Amino acid sequence: MFKDKTLMITGGTGSFGNAVLKRFLDTEVKEIRIFSRDEKKQDDMRRFYRSNKIKFYIGDVRDLHSVQNAMFGVDYIFHAAALKQVPSCEFFPMEAVKTNVIGMENVLTAAIAEGVKKVICLSTDKAAYPINAMGISKAMMERVFVAKSRTTERTLISGTRYGNVMASRGSVIPLFVEQIKQGKPLTITDPNMTRFIMSLEEAVELVLFAFEHAQRGDIMVQKAPACTIGVLAQAVKELFQANNEIQYIGIRHGEKTYETLLTQEECLHARDLGNYYQVPADNRDLNYSQYFEEGKTESPVLTEFTSNNTNILNVEQVKEKLLQLEYIQSELIKWKS
Repeated sequence: MFKDKTLMITGGTGSFGNAVLKRFLDTEVKEIRIFSRDEKKQDDMRRFYRSNKIKFYIGDVRDLHSVQNAMFGVDYIFHAAALKQVPSCEFFPMEAVKTNVIGMENVLTAAIAEGVKKVICLSTDKAAYPINAMGISKAMMERVFVAKSRTTERTLISGTRYGNVMASRGSVIPLFVEQIKQGKPLTITDPNMTRFIMSLEEAVELVLFAFEHAQRGDIMVQKAPACTIGVLAQAVKELFQANNEIQYIGIRHGEKTYETLLTQEECLHARDLGNYYQVPADNRDLNYSQYFEEGKTESPVLTEFTSNNTNILNVEQVKEKLLQLEYIQSELIKWKS
């Protein structure tokens, strides 16, 4: 699918961008274009990979012109640029809007203008029943790409929604590892709080599944497992054979006790694709008879898909999943030496 094609990754210096690079560098893809605003991270990547297949473009999704200037000749786009930290978005919600909502609109406007064939937009479980600024901005981002998908036949626009990516930049696992190294308590918000967990490789697989199977406006969801934060902290402790105490610090601004990947409303029309769910776009128009006279009467089999009703992993299962991560493998070697 990607042979002799040019792939652009917005926010490509992040964890997801690096995972995509590792996946595609040895394939027949023609070019991987990294678009981001951080020249230091771009330079680090340039020095690390040293590949002529990777091209770097400085720009900001908030600026339509900088996006469009980087998009000439692009076949496909993985849109990963976003503000993702819940507390920072709570304190600076308009910054989340500028990047997550307006930035999304800019990427799609430029993609359609430049004749890009497919755009896959990355969303988050926090967009389902959002209670914080980050989730609300991501929910609006989803509405933007679904609405935009109706306006063009030249560019197929779809999205993915997934939960926490283990050991991604700014996530809790690297924090736990650092606290263990420094002999500090492992700080957790609520031991019974549940979170979906998946690896970066699984996140890439979800995006590739969406690339191959999604229709216009679809949101694709992986049937990810989950664990409690208390179990996650204990699993990291046991892997590192650490005796650090666990300290409860309480829930932070805008946090949920559990996350949702499929809402009850989406379950009315979601399709079960085995390891994934497909949420088709609601493509009804403003003919209100479809809302008030022709409603859907059958009940969904699934009422919600949350981190409380998915497969909940125990400590041993989480340890097994953590040991698959290159980050954990590397940190364990350092720790034991």
